Amino acid sequence: MAPQTQYAGNGDVSLAYETFGDTAGGQPLLLIMGLDFQMIWWPDAFCQRLVACGFSVVRFDNRDTGLSTHFSSPARQSPWRALWGRTEPAYTSLDMLDDARAVMDAVGWSSANVMGGSMGAALAQAMALVHPERVRSLISCMGLPVDAGPLRTMAYIKFGIFPRLTRIKPGGTREAEIEALVSIFRAIASPGFPFPEEWAREAATISHDRSPRDPTSTQRQLAAGRAQKFPPLSSITAPTLVMSGEDDPLLRTRGGRDTAARIPHARFVSYPGMGHNLPEELWRDIIEEIRAVAGTPDRAL
Repeated sequence: MAPQTQYAGNGDVSLAYETFGDTAGGQPLLLIMGLDFQMIWWPDAFCQRLVACGFSVVRFDNRDTGLSTHFSSPARQSPWRALWGRTEPAYTSLDMLDDARAVMDAVGWSSANVMGGSMGAALAQAMALVHPERVRSLISCMGLPVDAGPLRTMAYIKFGIFPRLTRIKPGGTREAEIEALVSIFRAIASPGFPFPEEWAREAATISHDRSPRDPTSTQRQLAAGRAQKFPPLSSITAPTLVMSGEDDPLLRTRGGRDTAARIPHARFVSYPGMGHNLPEELWRDIIEEIRAVAGTPDRAL
């Protein structure tokens, strides 16, 4: 049975979220999605496997994605301007952290294990820095250090993927928009594992039908990340796991390695063949790592 979408409020912002497992009894795990992607790109089956291992899981649409509140921009601008902090932000990362806290409050969690992927990894790190009392453990996946400036961030990016991404031109039909989402996911997915064609097409279809992709959200979410500076990662006290794909088409593994090196006692794990997603073939190992950092008792996987 598909999870039921519920809504939390942060001022004028409505945040769509879904739960897996018993939010009152399981080990709480909040999943934060990356740039432009909706929460449904955290696979249902992955969330259910986490529940089977003792977690209760909450995923949500970041503002400007999915069924959460969307914003607008005066005009579409280059995402690179936003990355360099040259775009007026519609909101900040602190606002996005308040969104995450509002979702936690809605399900009755005073604290949780917080796992973020890609941009969500930076938000998870920021949560551990700004609201440490809300973070039991930090799991940063496929991300970069949140305290890295634009120049250092650029050094972590693999620019060779962008010609491929820019060639993906969505058409005006529903089918073409869905195909474009599948193509984007294919471009960043794990080259060392079979591409999950059926699941990706299903996720792209659900994503489009929930809320068609708005390309201007990219610049707003990137601008939010440059709207303020954060304390150094060395001040994080939560138990931390950092995961990277050794064959990530988008980010260099050094981004994850440097993140872990800057956080006291963090564990760094990298996987050969893994790209900018979590391939099902690695879920067992990934969940074992999450369970270890969260201190969850062993259960059969």
